[in-house]
Amino acid sequence: MDGNNREADMTAIASAMSRAIRSITGADVLKHFLFFCGAGILVFVLSLTYGLDLSSGLF
Repeated sequence: MDGNNREADMTAIASAMSRAIRSITGADVLKHFLFFCGAGILVFVLSLTYGLDLSSGLF
């Protein structure tokens, strides 16, 4: 493995990561935040129903 090739590979990886990070918008961050909040609420609701009989006879 040549040292120059490794340096070029690392430079390409750093450049790609830099472009990816700059392309993230505020809307993307908000979308991910809301997704994780929804997942947290789902887990919370499921934990509240732990031990309850949710069979069809309940309704």
